[in-house]
Amino acid sequence: MLDLEVIPERALVGDQWEFVLGMPLAQAIEILKKQCLTVKRVHLNYNNQIPLDVDIVLDLTNDGVKLIFDPKAQRLKIIEIYDVKKVKLKYCNKVFNSPQVSPTVEKIHDSFGPTLPGQVDTKEQLYLLLFRGILFAFPVWSGSELVPGLSTQSPDLSELSTQRSFILSRVCIFSGNDSKEARAPRLPLECFHGNCYCDSVALLRVGGAVTGLSLKLIADDSHHSKLGDSRPRVLERTVQFGDTPQDIASALGAPSQHFYKAEDKMRIHSPSPHKLPMASSSDYFFNYFTLGLDVLFDAVSNRAKKFVMHSNVPGHYNFNMYYRCDYVLTFPIGEDISGDSQPSQLTVTPSTKWSEVQDYLTTPTDKPVVLNRSSSTNSVNPFGSTYCYGFQNFIFEVMRNQHIPSVTVYSPPP
Repeated sequence: MLDLEVIPERALVGDQWEFVLGMPLAQAIEILKKQCLTVKRVHLNYNNQIPLDVDIVLDLTNDGVKLIFDPKAQRLKIIEIYDVKKVKLKYCNKVFNSPQVSPTVEKIHDSFGPTLPGQVDTKEQLYLLLFRGILFAFPVWSGSELVPGLSTQSPDLSELSTQRSFILSRVCIFSGNDSKEARAPRLPLECFHGNCYCDSVALLRVGGAVTGLSLKLIADDSHHSKLGDSRPRVLERTVQFGDTPQDIASALGAPSQHFYKAEDKMRIHSPSPHKLPMASSSDYFFNYFTLGLDVLFDAVSNRAKKFVMHSNVPGHYNFNMYYRCDYVLTFPIGEDISGDSQPSQLTVTPSTKWSEVQDYLTTPTDKPVVLNRSSSTNSVNPFGSTYCYGFQNFIFEVMRNQHIPSVTVYSPPP
């Protein structure tokens, strides 16, 4: 049985870990991987057809705990303990739920103090007791009827204390005063761990041609901040085609990983007569997992020639390998019909579907390249193939549900 401490509007804390509101999905999964001896079973639930419209849920089925993540921001917004019988709970080192301590309404008031009168939810058949940042739910129905003598408006403590059936059934930790409107807070400083994270990415253009990327990064600057100022530091950086590895490392920091391409499977589509012989040298990547970004360098010139931005869409082969790269890519699509000199623009973000932009970026005769990934140890890809569409010097990878898991921008030929 897990021994947990609840911190309203902030976290659920175990002996060796904590789940903090605003935590990225990837960090929560990494914690659960390391706690495999104590947390035995975890289900990842998402909607395969509309993955960005329905919450992503990590369900600790053996422990009765759900971690609910915003599908677009992919940060933790609600911690729900839906089976309190499977865990031991305390607040400020005071136990209010365990096999020896019955979590009654009086016990909750005794542990957390006074609050506004609770409300009866006739739809869910629950009595809801709300404190800032935490909600307690008690079943108040006996069979199919409301317990006799209980008002549906605002039952007071004296009414509930006489009913033995009023035992805590669910706890929700969230940010704010309303669990139904809870949103994921900004990334907490406890989750930085010395890393930089991507706040936004835009295209750098010179004379209409894309020359690189402009990034806005956030980092933990608490050791340089004044006392009480816990805001993250915002950094603005640019990376361009032709940059050296030293240039990229100076702008973005050391990469999470280096990766050398063993072979170029797209060489067969090249018009070059030397496409079949193996190259004597290998192009290589700088992988920035927390930025959701890859940088490809040419093996001969050691210059950056390609940037890959990952959307981290659930159901994709690379899901949870990268954090979401919050890119905002704009494309001019012709003169404005109002007659203004400024061209109208098409905007592509990680939430944009390919069906929304396909007609502007491709023609009906354009055919995609089919991409089917598989690992070396398991040749089966349970997620199926994806399609790659080319537009100018961009490659859009598209899933069957029309979501865009990655966008690649490469250096145009000289």
